[in-house]
Amino acid sequence: MNQEKKQFRIVSSKKTKYILPNILTLVGVCLGISSIKFSIDGNFNLAVIFILFAAILDALDGRIARLIKGTSQFGKELDSLTDFVSFGIAPAFIIYFWELNNYGRVGWAITLIYSICCVIRLARFNITKVAENESWKENYFEGIPSPIGAILVLLPLIYELSDLEKNLDLKVVVPYLIVVISLLLISKFPTYSFKKITISPKLTIFILFCIGIFFVSLMFFTFETLLFFGVMYFITIPIAFFTYFKKNKKSSLAASEEDHEDIL
Repeated sequence: MNQEKKQFRIVSSKKTKYILPNILTLVGVCLGISSIKFSIDGNFNLAVIFILFAAILDALDGRIARLIKGTSQFGKELDSLTDFVSFGIAPAFIIYFWELNNYGRVGWAITLIYSICCVIRLARFNITKVAENESWKENYFEGIPSPIGAILVLLPLIYELSDLEKNLDLKVVVPYLIVVISLLLISKFPTYSFKKITISPKLTIFILFCIGIFFVSLMFFTFETLLFFGVMYFITIPIAFFTYFKKNKKSSLAASEEDHEDIL
C-alpha cells in the first residue's frame, strides 16, 4: 500500500502568513539599532535615512498582516517594542549626539523625557479601544504617533542635512522642540490617523500620482521632502483638532437625541 510522503517544511503554510509581517517588523528593529550606531559614528545622514526606512516598514507591516490575515497578538506586541526602539530610543540618541550633548545633564534629561513620553504613548495606544458607536474616532489618534514624532524631533537636523540655504540656526530650538513633541506624544490632542480615508473613484488616479511624486521626491530630494512633510504635518494638527471636536459634538447630540427618544 503506497502511502503519500509528507513534504517536510520548516514552517507550516498556516504559520507563513504570520512570519512575513513579523520579519518586516524585525527588520525595523535592525534599522533603528543601526541608526543609533551611525549617530555614534557621526554619520547622521545614514542615521536619519534608516529612521525613515523604519517608518516606512512600520506603515507596511501592519497593513500586510491585515491583507494576508496574518495579524496576531505576538505581532502586535513585537510591533510596539520595535516602535519604541526605532522611534523612541533611536531618534533621541541621534539628536543627543548631534546637539543635546552640548547641554550637559539638561540635554540628557531632555533625551530621557522624549523616550519616556514615547513609551507611555505606545502603551496607551495598545490599550485604547474605540466604541462601536464612535467608529469615526478611528480616523484620529490621541496625540501624534511615534513614527511622526521621530521625524518631527529630527527636523532641525534634517534641515542641516538638506541642500537648502542655511539662513536659520535651528539648533537653538532643539531642546524646546523636543519638549513640545514629547508633550504632543502623550497628549490627548487629536491628530489624523489616515487609516480610513474614503477616496472618490474620480480622484484615485490623482492620489496615486501624488503618492508617486512623493516617493520619487523622497528618493532624489530626501531631506528636503522630509522637511516639507514635517511642515505640512504641523499644519494638519490644528485642522484635525477642529474637525475632531466638530464630529464629537455632532456625535454627542445624536446620542443625546437617541437617549431622549428611549425615555419617551
